[in-house]
Amino acid sequence: MSEPDIKKVAFVGDYPPRKCGIATFTHDLSGAVAELANTECLVVPVDDIEGGYDYPPSVRFQITEQDRESYRRAADFLNFSSVDVVSLQHEFGIYGGPGGAHVLSFLRDLRVPVVTTLHTVLPDPDKTLRRVMEQLVDLSTRLVVMTERSRQTLLEQYRVPDEKIDLIVHGIPDRPFSAPDFYKDQFDLAGKQVGLTFGLLSPNKGIEVVLKALPAIVREVPNFVYVVLGATHPSLLRSEGESYRIGLERMAKELGVQKNVVFYNRFVELEELTNFIGATDVYITPYLNAAQAVSGTLAYSFGCGQAVISTPYWHAEELLAEGRGVLTPFGDSAAIAREAIGLLQDEPRRQAMRKKAYVLGREMIWSHVAGLYADSFQLARHSQSALPKPLAIKTLDEQPLARPKIRLDHVLRMTDSTGIFQHATFSLPNFQEGYCTDDNARALILTVLLEDLGHDSIELHQAASSYAAFLNHAFDEDRCRFRNFMGFDRKWLEVDGSDDSQGRTLWALGVCAGRSRRRSFQSWSVQLFQKALPACAKTTSPRTWALALIGIHEYLRRLSGDRLVDQMRDTLTDKLIDLYERSATNDWPWFESIASYASAKLSHALILSGRWSANEKATRIGLDSLRWLVAKQVSPEGRFRPIGSNGFCRRGQPIAAYDQQPIEAHAMISAAIEAYNAEGDSFWVDQAHLAFDWFLCRNDLGQPLYDTGTGGCHDGLQEGRVNENQGAESTLAFLMSLVEMEQLENSLAISAAPNAVTTTAGKMTKEALRLVDAD
Repeated sequence: MSEPDIKKVAFVGDYPPRKCGIATFTHDLSGAVAELANTECLVVPVDDIEGGYDYPPSVRFQITEQDRESYRRAADFLNFSSVDVVSLQHEFGIYGGPGGAHVLSFLRDLRVPVVTTLHTVLPDPDKTLRRVMEQLVDLSTRLVVMTERSRQTLLEQYRVPDEKIDLIVHGIPDRPFSAPDFYKDQFDLAGKQVGLTFGLLSPNKGIEVVLKALPAIVREVPNFVYVVLGATHPSLLRSEGESYRIGLERMAKELGVQKNVVFYNRFVELEELTNFIGATDVYITPYLNAAQAVSGTLAYSFGCGQAVISTPYWHAEELLAEGRGVLTPFGDSAAIAREAIGLLQDEPRRQAMRKKAYVLGREMIWSHVAGLYADSFQLARHSQSALPKPLAIKTLDEQPLARPKIRLDHVLRMTDSTGIFQHATFSLPNFQEGYCTDDNARALILTVLLEDLGHDSIELHQAASSYAAFLNHAFDEDRCRFRNFMGFDRKWLEVDGSDDSQGRTLWALGVCAGRSRRRSFQSWSVQLFQKALPACAKTTSPRTWALALIGIHEYLRRLSGDRLVDQMRDTLTDKLIDLYERSATNDWPWFESIASYASAKLSHALILSGRWSANEKATRIGLDSLRWLVAKQVSPEGRFRPIGSNGFCRRGQPIAAYDQQPIEAHAMISAAIEAYNAEGDSFWVDQAHLAFDWFLCRNDLGQPLYDTGTGGCHDGLQEGRVNENQGAESTLAFLMSLVEMEQLENSLAISAAPNAVTTTAGKMTKEALRLVDAD
């Protein structure tokens, strides 16, 4: 490099053999930097599959995409590895957490200058993405962008100082300028005129737009062949298989151009890729998104001296200006056909365009780009903000207590093709007690929340389908209500289920409608939710109203214009308010003369509905009643002590100490998080942590409820002992609590100031930690 003080650079991002553009970029950049001046380059990739990939020796540490702690461990590794600078590749989709927020934990713990390459710069992101981006900017020593448009967006939208930004174009391999015929023989394309689009296949690439242009092109240029080069994007392959590619192939046949289309379904290496580019007469990038900040495929083809037809996304607008290529409107097949015919039939124009591209491309070759990165690394190394920081060694009181990893062993053990069993004998499913709608609703909620956190597996999908099918079968079309208990023989044990099961199932359906990424689940849950909701207004159970209100809120996340559902929210909210006002006194600010089971759900529902319907009275009652309940559920030592089910808490009588149930801890966690969303008072974060710690020995018996050996949760605390059985309700209560605590920590991480400290006992300030609403 230009100065000898940078000897070691760490590159963080995707890396081969993972198949994606960022992985290729990280590989090529690190290789080019390593060749500059005998610089040692090590790589820290992000794994999106269990176990990661078979990496080369340059990979020294691996980050698990959805495991926030692995980001912190990676930072520790680099802090102690004598690294001079970190080159971070940033794309929102490659890091875990909401908006890719897990990478912020890595950056906060890192004590090395960071040069962040922004592969995407969103001009108008949603609230979560903006907060992640703003903190990413603050935590980076320097920023690299690849287009002038991205630089202007940083300056104008994110108020980044100009001196912190380096504009460095996307690198390309150094290839000689040659005629396409030189390469066509090896692909059996001799005598053909070739169009090419390459990259991982996905719907946003706009391939169908080019296919629709082909009939017009081949009428004028009969020997034209359109090559679509690249494997289906791995994430699309996992979720939908090859359905998109199959649809494109059928479209080509319907258009009668199957003899003029080649689908090359493989992720090709660099040498083969550049040979394909060399055989191309016209390169086409029909992307559908104008805000595409950079395209590696465009850079490669352009820099190798190919004539390019493209839609006017940002990168293409800049690179193809001044006659270096042709731009067509988005989604305009006729325009693509017109321009392709014009270029293919005008050899002098096409060759002039190629030469212009190749000349400019000499400034894009990796050896030149690596030198510019070297300069950026030097500036980062000598920046005032990059002065060495002391390692942040925190006491136990200054950091969150470790939480168990999410394990589904026991849930899956308790699940068969019908649904989840209701009870267990120790950790064995108890067939005799059969199934219930309540637990299948809870289990379905858990699967969708896990999906939200990025957990995905065939086993999880299969289990979710069983739970959904159980709820679907439980619905009585005539009564518009759900049956609850089913025997092991799959026969219903009742005509009509409990009111609670109605509300809890509506909650599950609302979660599916509002959060699930599976289209079939969305459609099914919306229809069933709409059928079942009206019956809730006819019940007299406040818990049914509360659970339904939580479900309504989830439903309205995606379908906020549904007036009938919105009206039902107002109706049920008013019912809870009226109940409270008829029962509450100064010394008993509660909804009934007894605080019994899942009590926090009543407060939770009012806080939630009050916030999102601008009903200040509902919010105030929810918060006041929850503070009262907190005071009733605390031991003299300050531990969470849920109201016992062996007597509950009646007005004017002592509070039952036992049996303490897991659903009470979960209800308090959910309500406390929502109270924090409403008030921003760290008191509520304390309460969520205290309630969660009840599962992990911080209780009256000092015994764990969660069983790390089985992945299940014991059924409660009885006087002097733990209930050894691990039923569905208790296990699901723990796992839902664990997921919600993970969501809480993710949200706090997004909004924390760079040097803020998060704790389990309320060391956070309102100013430092504002919870980003998942809504």
